[in-house]
Amino acid sequence: MAGRVITIAQQKGGAGKTTLAIHLAVAWRLAGKRVASVDIDPQGSFTAWHELRAQALGDTGLTHLRLSGWRTQREVEQLAREHDLVVIDSPPHAETEAKIAVRSADLVVVPVQPSPMDLWATRPTLDLARSEKRPVLLVLNRVPARGKLVDAVSDKAAELGVTVAGAHLGNRIGFAAAVMEGLSLQETERRSRGAEEIEALAAEIAGRL
Repeated sequence: MAGRVITIAQQKGGAGKTTLAIHLAVAWRLAGKRVASVDIDPQGSFTAWHELRAQALGDTGLTHLRLSGWRTQREVEQLAREHDLVVIDSPPHAETEAKIAVRSADLVVVPVQPSPMDLWATRPTLDLARSEKRPVLLVLNRVPARGKLVDAVSDKAAELGVTVAGAHLGNRIGFAAAVMEGLSLQETERRSRGAEEIEALAAEIAGRL
C-alpha cells in the first residue's frame, strides 16, 4: 500500500511552514514510521536543516530530497511507494511546483498564526487546494499563551469551510532553537509542553489520513 503524502503549504511568509514540516517529519519518524521529506521551496531551508542534522547525527532517520521542475510528481510518487509518510515543504507562491505539491497530497496542512490578517492572507492557499480538490487542515501556529483570538480565528476559518486542527502549537522559542541544531524539539526538550503539542498534532493528522 502506498504511503500518505502531506503537503505543508502557505503562500503567506512567516507562518512557520518549514519549522512545522520539520517537526512533523521527525515526530512521525520517532513514532516508528518510514518518513521521507521533500523540499521544493527555492529557499531550501528544509534541506539546510537536514544537512545540519546529518552533521549532528550521521543517520538522519529520514530520506530527504530537494526537488524542482517536471520530475517532482514522479519522485514524490516513488517515495510514497517506499515510505509510510512523505512530508513536502512547498514553495510560498503559486508556482508550478506548488501546484504539483498540492496535487500530490492526501492532505494539505496550512499553518496560520491566530490573527484575522493571517487568516485572510491564507485564502490563495485555500483556493489552490480547492482547485486541486484536496482536503485541507488549518493548523494554528505560534499561539500566545493567553491567545483570546484562537476561538475567533477558528470560527472565521469554519466560515471559510476549512477544518481547523484541534491541536495547535504555542509561540515557543524552543522550536526554532532545535531547528538551528538540526534537531526537533522532541529531541532537545523531550518533556516540554512544545514537544507534547507537536506529538498531539502529528497524531491528529495521522488519524485524519
